[in-house]
Amino acid sequence: MFLNFNLPIVICGANASGKTQISLILAEKLGAEIISADSRQIYKHLTYGTSKPIGKWVQSSDRKIYLVGFIPYHLVDFLDPLESYNVFKYTYDFKQTLSLIKTKKIIICGGTGLYINALFNPLDPLPQKDPSIRKELYEYAEKYGREKLHQKLSELDPISAKKIHPNNIQRIIRAIEVCILTSKPYSSLISDKFFENKMKNIFSVFIIWNKKLLYERIKKRTIDYFDKWVIETKFLLSNGYPEDAPGLKSLGYPEIISYIYSSISKEKTIELIIKKSIQYAKRQNTWFKRYDHKIIFEINDEKDFIPELIAEKIYQKYNESINTNN
Repeated sequence: MFLNFNLPIVICGANASGKTQISLILAEKLGAEIISADSRQIYKHLTYGTSKPIGKWVQSSDRKIYLVGFIPYHLVDFLDPLESYNVFKYTYDFKQTLSLIKTKKIIICGGTGLYINALFNPLDPLPQKDPSIRKELYEYAEKYGREKLHQKLSELDPISAKKIHPNNIQRIIRAIEVCILTSKPYSSLISDKFFENKMKNIFSVFIIWNKKLLYERIKKRTIDYFDKWVIETKFLLSNGYPEDAPGLKSLGYPEIISYIYSSISKEKTIELIIKKSIQYAKRQNTWFKRYDHKIIFEINDEKDFIPELIAEKIYQKYNESINTNN
């Protein structure tokens, strides 16, 4: 996939770890373009809740490009919140994007580990939805309850059952459906062998913060963005987007919607969003810790986070790596 490019750089880490800021500085130094690996920044109109980099669409000679400053930033702000998206669509769009990039230098930046993983360890294609199986499973859940349906998933695929909450009936049904149609555990279609035998072709950077500091950053960002986040969500609802639109299922948006309709207070809303964001950050760090990165930046003090210096260190190490390979 990357034959026409220099050594690709992957910058990963949890939400609020500063990946985007570092990537933009590094892209300017290298003359690189950035491809996002974020499952929520894909959506139009969702900015403050997804921490999408603020940019603008510019018409080039043959297409529109999303520019953040002067840096082309791909696979963000292109999908309507009414549309669903998944890892298979992402890998397809990623390949299409590569064919349009004119520089040989790319930075893949994001915290959606599954998307990054799939670029280097392709997943087996999943079968299409089967209406008859899904109808039968919904009826089973209505008759016996979600716990019983979740128990059925445990029998077919214990790994997926541990990851999917008993109340998430859509994901439970999809997992069982795939198990039935493929005769394989749903979890087996997602490889844990990240970058296996391909690390020499990737320059990966992991930004990991001290837990307490990261949680404080998440808390501050949630509070700082909250009012604009509410305005953003009200705009979508007032323009006919339903509460259950795929985009509005993104982290924090259901809580914002509950707040708008006065189901919960502002303080409780912020508290819930922070809690869920921290839980998500934990899962992200657990995912990325498994991999063998070229550089790991451990941030144990806020004053240690100087994006310009971090980008410079990556730049130097990257050039050393390029020269060594040549």
